Amino acid sequence: MSMKKGGKKTKEKAWVVAVNMGYGHQRAAHPLNYLAAGGEVQVANNYLGIPPADRRIWKESRRFYEYISRFKNIPILGRLAFDLYDQFQSIPQFYPRRDLSKPNFPLRQIYRLIEKEQWGKHLIDKLAKRPLPLITTFFVPAFMAEVHHYPGDIYCVATDTDISRTWAPLRPNQSRIKYFAPNYRVAQRLELYGVSKDNIFLTGFPLPRENIGGLAMTTLRRDVIQRLANLDPKRKFCDRYQVLVRGHLKAEKVPEKSNHLLTLMFAVGGAAAQKEIGATILHSLKNDIAQKRIRIILVAGIHNSVSTYFRNIVRAAGLGTQLGKEVEIIFSTNKQDYFNKFDAALRTTDILWTKPSELSFYCALGIPIVIAPPIGSQEIFNRTWLRTIGAGASQYPPRYTNEWLFDWVESGWFAEAVMEGFIEAPKFGTYNIEKILDGKLEEVRKVVMTLQY
Repeated sequence: MSMKKGGKKTKEKAWVVAVNMGYGHQRAAHPLNYLAAGGEVQVANNYLGIPPADRRIWKESRRFYEYISRFKNIPILGRLAFDLYDQFQSIPQFYPRRDLSKPNFPLRQIYRLIEKEQWGKHLIDKLAKRPLPLITTFFVPAFMAEVHHYPGDIYCVATDTDISRTWAPLRPNQSRIKYFAPNYRVAQRLELYGVSKDNIFLTGFPLPRENIGGLAMTTLRRDVIQRLANLDPKRKFCDRYQVLVRGHLKAEKVPEKSNHLLTLMFAVGGAAAQKEIGATILHSLKNDIAQKRIRIILVAGIHNSVSTYFRNIVRAAGLGTQLGKEVEIIFSTNKQDYFNKFDAALRTTDILWTKPSELSFYCALGIPIVIAPPIGSQEIFNRTWLRTIGAGASQYPPRYTNEWLFDWVESGWFAEAVMEGFIEAPKFGTYNIEKILDGKLEEVRKVVMTLQY
C-alpha cells in the first residue's frame, strides 16, 4: 500500500499502461489508478526517458489519427480519405462464424516495428525491473511486452463493444496475452481471431468506482433515482414499471422532484471533432436554458481552443451570465483532472450526447445516450450495441433539439433507456479486474453470468 498524489491510498497490484491517443484508452485506464504501481497510469507514448525513436513512431501515428478525424468533416474528399483509412481498422461481419485468425496488414506492420526496430523495448525493460502484472488499455503495449519477454502476466483491456483483428496477437494460438473483454461480443470475437478461450476474461468495461459505490451500487442507485425524477415527469414509465424500478433500485418510489435541474451533457471526442454540434444544441436550447428549464454541460476536455470556442458561443447566445450555473464548460489542462471533473459531473447528468466512443459503456451508469454520428468502424458497432440494449438512440437534427429532446422526456423514453442501460450493460469491470488480479476468477464468473450482451 502506498500513497498517490492527493493523499489517496493505492493497492499497487499492477502496472497500468495506456496511450495518449484521443481519450478512450486513458479513460479506460483512469478507474484502475488505485491498482497502479506508483498510483498513476504509465503512458506508453509519453513517459520520462522515452527514446526519441520510440517517441517518433508514436507521434506520427497519433498525428495522423487526429488529422484524419478532423479532415473527415471536409465534404467529399474528407469522407473518401477517412473511409480509406478506416479500411485498415475495419471490423469484419460476425456471421457466419469462421476462422478470422489471419493477421491483417496493420498488425504485421506493428509487429515489424516491435521486432525489427525494437519499438517499446525501453519501456518493457523499465517495467520488468518490477514484474507486476501488466494491464494495458491498448493492444500495442501488450504486443511489446510479449515480444520483449516481459516476465509478468500481460493483460489487455478492450475498449469498444466490438474489435478489429488488430487487437489480437500476430500468432494468437501461441500468445500468453490475456484479455479483459467488456462484453460478450468482444469475448466471442477474440475466439474467432484465434485467442485461446483460457486467455479471455469477461469482466465488463472499467467504470469509475466513485460513480458506482461498491458492489451494492449505493451511489449509483441513488443517482439513478434522482435521474428518473427528471426524465419521467409524467410518470409514464415509472408508474407502469414500478415493480422493476423498486426491485433494481431498492427504493420505494421515485421522488416527485429531482435534487438537480434537468441536465444535458455534450462531449466532444479526443480529436476535438463535432464541437459544432455542441454550438447548434446550445443555440437551440438557449431560451430553455435562460428560463432554467434545462442545464447544459459542454465538455471541452483538454482542448483550450474548444473551451474558448464554447465560451464564445455561450456569450454570443446571450447566456454569459449563466456560465457556471445553467451552463457549465468542463476543461482542464491535463487528462487526469479532466476525467475526475467529468466523472463528478456525470452524477447529476441526465442525458449524455456524444459520438459512440468508449463512452457508450457509460450507459451502465443509468445515463441514456443521444448518439452523435460515429467516426470509424468501431463506433458504428458501438452505436449498434447501444441501440440493441435500448440505452441509446441516434440524434435528431441538433437545430431542433428544443423540440424533440423534450418530447423524448415527456414520453418517458429517456427513463426507459436509463433502466435498460442500468440493467443490461455491465457495471463491475473495475471490481472484476481487481478480483482477477487477486486470483478470484470464480467470483467474477458469478458476477457476469447474467450478462446478455
